[in-house]
Order: sequence, then structure tokens, then C-alpha cells
Amino acid sequence: MKIDWAALGNTFGVSLLITLAVVGAFCAGIMALSRKERVSGGAATASLGAAVICFAACAAAVGYGFYMIAQK
Repeated sequence: MKIDWAALGNTFGVSLLITLAVVGAFCAGIMALSRKERVSGGAATASLGAAVICFAACAAAVGYGFYMIAQK
């Protein structure tokens, strides 16, 4: 049995980067929601919009992962 270490390393690196990006986007969404509760007016609307964008990016990454797993 021969292991392609370069492909394994590439897979590990890409998985690590995507994981960090999704976790970072989720954390940014949580921070935006917590900011929304502290401010009022237009700033609250902007914070809610930023949170929605961050959570949508997380949902898109998860959805793409499901698509990649389920495709034939």
C-alpha cells in the first residue's frame, strides 16, 4: 500500500483553513448579535445585517459540504 503524503497534507491544510474560516465567521456573527443588543437605531440594523451575512456564510459552507458528500 502506498500513501500519497502530498495529497494527504493538502487535504489536511484545506480542511484546517475551511474550519478556521467557518468558526471565525460564526464568532463574528455572535459578536455582531451581541453588539446589536448594546446599540440602537441604524447601528443595530447594521449589526443585524452583519450577523445575518456571517451566519449565511456558515450555512453555505455546511451546505456545500453536504453537497460534496452526497454527489455521485
